[in-house]
Amino acid sequence: MSNHLKHQTSPYLLQHAENPVDWYPWSEEAFSKARAEDKPVFLSIGYSTCHWCHVMAHESFEDHEIADILNKYYVSIKVDKEERPDIDGIYMAVCQAFTGSGGWPASIFMTADQKPFFAGTYFPKTARYGSVGLKELLLTIHRKWKSERDALLRSADKITEALNRRHAPASQADEALLDAALQWYTQNFDALFGGFGGAPKFPTPHNLLFLMQQYEKHGNYQALNMAEITLQKMYAGGIFDHIGYGFCRYSTDRYYLVPHFEKMLYDNALLMLAYCKAYELTGRSFYLEVAQKTASYVFTEMTAPNGGFYSAQDADSDGEEGKYYVFTPEEIIGLLGQADGAAFCERFGITKAGNFEGKSIPNLLHAKSLTDKRLDHVLPVLREYRRGRTHLHTDDKILTAWNALMIAALCRLYQCSQNPSYLEAAKRAQEFIENNLCSQNTLSVSVRNGKLSEHGFLDDYASYIFALLSLYDVTLERTFLRRAVELTEETVIRYYDSEHGGFYLSGPDNETLLFRPKECYDGALPSGNSLIAYVLVRLNALLPDANLENIRNKQLAYMAGEAERSPAGFSMFLMALSDFLEPPVLITVVPNGEDLSDLPFAVPSDAIVKILDRPLEGYKLLNDKTTFYVCRGHSCLPPMNKRQLMLEILKQEQN
Repeated sequence: MSNHLKHQTSPYLLQHAENPVDWYPWSEEAFSKARAEDKPVFLSIGYSTCHWCHVMAHESFEDHEIADILNKYYVSIKVDKEERPDIDGIYMAVCQAFTGSGGWPASIFMTADQKPFFAGTYFPKTARYGSVGLKELLLTIHRKWKSERDALLRSADKITEALNRRHAPASQADEALLDAALQWYTQNFDALFGGFGGAPKFPTPHNLLFLMQQYEKHGNYQALNMAEITLQKMYAGGIFDHIGYGFCRYSTDRYYLVPHFEKMLYDNALLMLAYCKAYELTGRSFYLEVAQKTASYVFTEMTAPNGGFYSAQDADSDGEEGKYYVFTPEEIIGLLGQADGAAFCERFGITKAGNFEGKSIPNLLHAKSLTDKRLDHVLPVLREYRRGRTHLHTDDKILTAWNALMIAALCRLYQCSQNPSYLEAAKRAQEFIENNLCSQNTLSVSVRNGKLSEHGFLDDYASYIFALLSLYDVTLERTFLRRAVELTEETVIRYYDSEHGGFYLSGPDNETLLFRPKECYDGALPSGNSLIAYVLVRLNALLPDANLENIRNKQLAYMAGEAERSPAGFSMFLMALSDFLEPPVLITVVPNGEDLSDLPFAVPSDAIVKILDRPLEGYKLLNDKTTFYVCRGHSCLPPMNKRQLMLEILKQEQN
């Protein structure tokens, strides 16, 4: 029998539509029912490719005993965190306040007025491994709701009040934050296996981008070395799918060997940016090839016929995590023959003992070379064999923010490779956003089967502006720049907090919730506040504007205050700050009939290229030919005609 989720479009909610739990989507109907029946609300937040969400569903939400308790004593609500980042942002902060950590599934107990009084993440059905069981917890909270409600309500008021008054004072946006972050990365770097800290290890590519930026600006070889070792070890490990390509969510161990097998669009987009950056700085083709392999995975598995990109692929098949990805030596040799099979097993660590539950995750951690291509010819056979296994669930909703990050990544890959197919894919995805997720200056979070979800949030606008600026950087087409300006102005109107600084996650078109969160910390994804700081710095360099300059300065000060206690957790903001303190080279071009389409391939990747419509005061044509003005900060070179001369000078600046 179906519950109240059966007409939803979210793949995550639909996964629970046949549960015996009487789930409701987040709605006034659910909260009205809770008030009318004097019941607390059980809120469960997750996403469709979340492994532990599946585990909790199988153990508890498909269990009639648990369902009976929930249906009798609670009103139960399911939320897809990817469609409702505002709800997730609020209640994940609650979860962290209660437990000191967060994650999904998030399990929140709250009043019909949306005030939380208890929170956690995954709970097993019955107590084990030191964790309280969900059955026991549900019954305990029910008893307290009946006999100790005042205490629960006081707890709810206390946590709500605390979350509402969180405002870090603005601070000085200076080099000290950059130095503190570098110090943290250096102290926590795993020199043997890459990454930072111990297990689990998340890719967090924006951390690596920041380190590479510090090398680019200051020649910090230690920063580059940390980034390179991490990029090499991630590729070598099982976190990279050596058969079908693409990166998994994170590594459960120190070595990047055993991943959490789900694949997210945003991880792969950000990693493409990081590998491209490493290629630009080092010239090593290995990094470009990894980025291209990752793009190949996205095109094969994650691209919709209409040009948008799907959200994620599941870790589980047939109820087992990783079953789709692992092999035995017998399988490999049976498929490839003795010679190629044995060679493949040796190179990719496929052994009888296995490295994951008796089977082996292909990896290159013990390989002599990461670039040996002699066995590439067998990969199509293995891919085809693997496709015959139970197919992985794909979350086929198309998210604005994540698609925007992939657009930016494809632009950078196009700039590195000069392969027009990457630009074509980026433009097609941008057109999809404009045609399907945008109504004038109003964005939506996602679309699935032609149905739009919520009005967009800060992350959607900031990420899409980032994508538009990336498209402008590699095409120099002013339509992208003009669109970026339009949406930046709209973002300021919708989300900017002129009183306290910073940008709210939600805007006037979004539902009014317990409070309006401001997400600043750069977790698996750069926060909307970090991204908007980055685009404000870049836009103001391209098109100086007094109002946006003022907002940019306030945003940098606001984020500096947020980042003061833990700068390394704000790497995308630190990249914006670094570009503000030490601006990239600015190339102002006064065109006069010369083809400029190849210019993006010739200038430094972080250069800002500004094409004027016509000569201006201070920017005249020299010798009646296309003229280049090259400046860094307040230091400018003489105007020049010959592009080659300009490029030679830029090359000298880089050296």
